Amino acid sequence: MHYLRVALAGYFSEGIKRIVCGTIGMLHDPDRGLVPVKNKLKEVISRDPYLNDTTFAKTTSKKVPENHMVLPHVENMNRVVYNIIEYKNLLDSSDMSVAEWSQICSDIYDNYELYDGFVILQGTDTLAYTASALSFMLENLGKSVIVTGSQVPMFQLVSDGRGNFISSILIAGNFCIPEVTVFFNHKLFRGNRTVKRSTNDFTAFESCNAQPIATVGTSIEVDQTNIFRPNTLLKFSIQPELSENVALIRLFPVISLEVLQAFLKPPVEGVVIQSYGAGNMPMRDDLIKELTAATERGIIMVNITQCTSGAVMDIYETGKIFSNIGVLPGHDMTPEAALTKLAYVLSKKNSTLEEKKAMMMKSLRGEMTTQTSSAEEQNSLVNAISSALNHTQKKEVEEIQNLVFNGLLMLSIKNNKLDQLKNIHRRGANLTEANYDKRTPLHLAVSLGNTEIVKYLLMNGASVHTKDIYDHSPLLVAIRHEHPVIVELLRSNGAHLEHQNLGDYICRAAANGQIKKLQLFDLAGADFNCKGKHLRTPLHEAVLQNRKDVVKFLLQRNVKAHTEDTLGITPMKIAEKLKFDDIAKMIGAHQAVITNGRSKHA
Repeated sequence: MHYLRVALAGYFSEGIKRIVCGTIGMLHDPDRGLVPVKNKLKEVISRDPYLNDTTFAKTTSKKVPENHMVLPHVENMNRVVYNIIEYKNLLDSSDMSVAEWSQICSDIYDNYELYDGFVILQGTDTLAYTASALSFMLENLGKSVIVTGSQVPMFQLVSDGRGNFISSILIAGNFCIPEVTVFFNHKLFRGNRTVKRSTNDFTAFESCNAQPIATVGTSIEVDQTNIFRPNTLLKFSIQPELSENVALIRLFPVISLEVLQAFLKPPVEGVVIQSYGAGNMPMRDDLIKELTAATERGIIMVNITQCTSGAVMDIYETGKIFSNIGVLPGHDMTPEAALTKLAYVLSKKNSTLEEKKAMMMKSLRGEMTTQTSSAEEQNSLVNAISSALNHTQKKEVEEIQNLVFNGLLMLSIKNNKLDQLKNIHRRGANLTEANYDKRTPLHLAVSLGNTEIVKYLLMNGASVHTKDIYDHSPLLVAIRHEHPVIVELLRSNGAHLEHQNLGDYICRAAANGQIKKLQLFDLAGADFNCKGKHLRTPLHEAVLQNRKDVVKFLLQRNVKAHTEDTLGITPMKIAEKLKFDDIAKMIGAHQAVITNGRSKHA
């Protein structure tokens, strides 16, 4: 039995100030109707057996952190342990600004290594803006961040809130989808592709130009090929600032020159223009002259369509005007995505104007559809196998294709054939597809020490945070197989050690005298004061087995030498009891140095 942890952040409301997490978290008051109640959401959820399994902590060998809750058992899903973090200053969702988005980013960054995923509860009015903004501000994201809310409070008898709440936590805790997404009404959308379509329907959000990433029914179906994955070797970071000097201009038949000029005055640095149809504008000399002057002044302008579906194209004479005067095509971006992307790009102070324009033309987080080369034909072998097994349904064929491709990928990795791997990838293989024991191609490449293949996988979307059926991440696999170069490579890509069971692994290495493993744990950022069984530290175990070299290694890293285990025994007491005099002297000398250091600073 193993579980995953999700941080659930309750944030901003719609309708009434002082509310936590919007309509979804409101409670009914006999006199005032639906109202927000500060610090009440966690209390109510903790008492609900459908949202918190209070028996799990009593029956599992795993330690459930204090004040955390556990979702009840769901077939074929890992248990999800989650925490609720509530903001002190509460806002109406209509009051959301860059300051609030920056705070959310900072909180995710501060808790990034503690949780497997993050769920943000917010009022629906500006939910699409929040999802779009976070998608850009969270750079090199490697974990699931889901924004959700509801049209009716989750504690009402008829509500969309409970389903959105539970499904979001399940997905964030069980699937590694390294994007900011929006979950609503059984569907998970890419956040920067989402718009609010209704003020009262449960189908409040839609994504007209991009298919859902996941759908929740009798099971959770995730379209792995639709996930936008990082393609860099960089750690997770945040861009906490956005330029607020951006504007949105919606063209209309009687728009005056004076109105356009007002939108283009300082301090405006960027403008999103919502044009007609496929990107057309009036052939008016006064408007064209004003827009031309703005681009020459360095204002970045992006053209998107007023339509809910489709993209801008310069196929008409009135559409070519924009490209001729330097207005950039926004393809099929939503207004929310275009504005927040422009604000994000303009905040890059070290980038030149041309570099910023290039960023606007590129799909940074899957926010727009750009021209891609046509996919190669499906492997005839897959068709032959499907025909032989009489599997002709699309889903069945896809399952066979994934199995065949995964087997071929694993074989090419086993044989260290990078060119072969690239060829299979070009033909449509999913480099993140896991096998029967949830091992991904990255797990195998790491275990074999194939550095170049590991680099290729990471550059093409492989996640350093996926775990196999034994709860082993690629970083832990690299340490266990003693590959220091790959440990550094994974760390540079944002990999970190999971806190769960970490003490057991390190204590075992200390007891067995595995110095090289301990050095790799150190390289990976391990805390050697961690505890394993019976609350023993690695130093306890090293002393118990008379591992002098390990004791020396640990003391050089300033571990606590007088920590007590469950029996109240310290490493020093073990050394004295077993008459390990050399070790006792080492610990004594170490403690003397620490004591002298404290007295000097007193």
